[in-house]
Amino acid sequence: MPSIRLLTPRLANQIAAGEVVERPASVVKELVENALDAGASRVDIEIEQGGVKLIRVRDDGSGIDEADLPLALSRHATSKIENLDDLEAVASLGFRGEALASISSVSRLALTSRTESQEAASRVEVEGRDMDASISPAAHPVGTTVEVRDLFFNTPARRKFLRTEKTEFNHVDECVRRQALSRFDTGFTLRHNQRVVQSLRPAENPLDRERRIGSLCGQQFIDNAVVIDAEATGLKLWGWVALPTFSRSQADLQYFFVNGRVIRDRLVAHAVRQAYRDVLYNNRHPAFVLYLEVDPANVDVNVHPTKHEVRFRDGRLVHDFIFRTLHKALADVRPDDHLRGAVAQSHGRESGGMPGGYGSRVAMPDVNPQPASSPSPGSASQPYAGFSGSQWPQQHEWQARDQMAFYQSLNQGGGVGGQPAGAETGGLAVASPTPPQDSGDEPPLGYAIAQLHGIYILAQSRQGMIVVDMHAAHERITYERMKRALESQDLKSQPLLVPVSLAVSQKEAALAETHGEELMQLGLGVERIGPETLAVRQVPALLRGADTEQLVRDVLSDLIENGESDRVEAVTHELLGTMACHGSVRANRQLTIPEMNTLLRDMEATERSGQCNHGRPTWTVVTLSELDKLFLRGR
Repeated sequence: MPSIRLLTPRLANQIAAGEVVERPASVVKELVENALDAGASRVDIEIEQGGVKLIRVRDDGSGIDEADLPLALSRHATSKIENLDDLEAVASLGFRGEALASISSVSRLALTSRTESQEAASRVEVEGRDMDASISPAAHPVGTTVEVRDLFFNTPARRKFLRTEKTEFNHVDECVRRQALSRFDTGFTLRHNQRVVQSLRPAENPLDRERRIGSLCGQQFIDNAVVIDAEATGLKLWGWVALPTFSRSQADLQYFFVNGRVIRDRLVAHAVRQAYRDVLYNNRHPAFVLYLEVDPANVDVNVHPTKHEVRFRDGRLVHDFIFRTLHKALADVRPDDHLRGAVAQSHGRESGGMPGGYGSRVAMPDVNPQPASSPSPGSASQPYAGFSGSQWPQQHEWQARDQMAFYQSLNQGGGVGGQPAGAETGGLAVASPTPPQDSGDEPPLGYAIAQLHGIYILAQSRQGMIVVDMHAAHERITYERMKRALESQDLKSQPLLVPVSLAVSQKEAALAETHGEELMQLGLGVERIGPETLAVRQVPALLRGADTEQLVRDVLSDLIENGESDRVEAVTHELLGTMACHGSVRANRQLTIPEMNTLLRDMEATERSGQCNHGRPTWTVVTLSELDKLFLRGR
């Protein structure tokens, strides 16, 4: 075996560069983060040939003193932290002291800087081969400019793995986009081959912030976004989440920042997916721009050299806070919120009012862990009887034991359409006659005027024409009622006549043994009967026909991955969703005008009424301006 020896500084830096400098976008990220840490109010990025030929980043920050310039290019040299206490509560974006050394080891780097106390600037240059720094005087305003030329010129193997110029620049553009979203108080300019690609002024107020979001994420995103602003137990979450109807085919519009640092975290991703669980269609992905503010001492950013990953001290609390905040925000969206967004898009914001966002702010209650989907008492998802005149529906008890009776009555022709006008059914209460059209207090979804092909309800409002898929709408109403009824009672367990034996790993068996009480709260009676064997003796009564073995394995997997599991709740809700789907009004069911208006009023008071249980939209609006365009009115 060869003898042990120290690596040369050049080789050590190039090894470090393999972790820090993956492509030109990695260089841009590190240099922009340094500029932001220096307090820059303006950052200009200039790129040539996708960043391979030139990367120039200029800022107006505090600058670097001449005496510190050679040290700035040394490994493990930084002004961000000094001792272990600083490392455990990092508030800056950079802190490892590796970026400039790694970049200079694989490129020709020049750094020019001037502090406010200096009369003249200084320039330090270094070339990857010898790492010898040379300092000379230069002309430069207060701030710093870093030029990186000929990236990977001395590591041709790395350069061969780079993609086309367009692809590399797209990565750079995405990197700048993330930094611009993280710091609204800083202006950004991005040029590629002498062409301006991004020019963003500092956004000091909410109006300018939403304009920046619209510029970077698309105006449609901000038009369909719900404003989030919640704070509890030392955590603050704010930003924008898109409505489920604005879902994406891929996860390309998801930005999450922790204390201004863009991250990719499985815990956060799971919390967001859980919040959108029963409102997204098939394999669609939600869109969001969210900012979490937390005490730096409660989050560890020293996990990976790229600093894209973090570790929370209390991950379960953070997960629950994010989930409950988003869950409540999406549940609180009502048809009038949708209509404001639709009208704003239709008019192209000609009114000059506040752009984007429905402005709904989430008042976050206590975040002690509790069943994830439990709405707050008195919320709109509580069961109610029907609509009478101009009064909102009154509440009534609807027990879980009524679920199957209600389901069967609808399939047998009862319920909506099977009862005379004015009668009340388990699924949909029949309303009194339509309120007058000239009422000053018009409901968000207006008033029904007709039924189209036995499938759609046509309604008229001041905004224009509203088309409702009556089956999808009634499905959501029924589903939310069934969830609320089930949550008002304990989840009943049913003993198995013959216990199910499962062969698992020792880790899974030990987990089931230590979390026995938690599993029992989910309705699962699981006992360890061997080093690698479990016996399932009880299951939730509602899921007695489900695949017990797979259910338990999924729950244990969730416990290992996230420390908690909502698998039983998910399967239960899936079953309720199926029952609600089969128990809702069907196509070609003729409804009277009062029945149609009852459905509209129920939608206005039901959580997530914009989508059915499968994530399909339940209604759409055609505004007057859009109708005018169809018939060329006003031309």
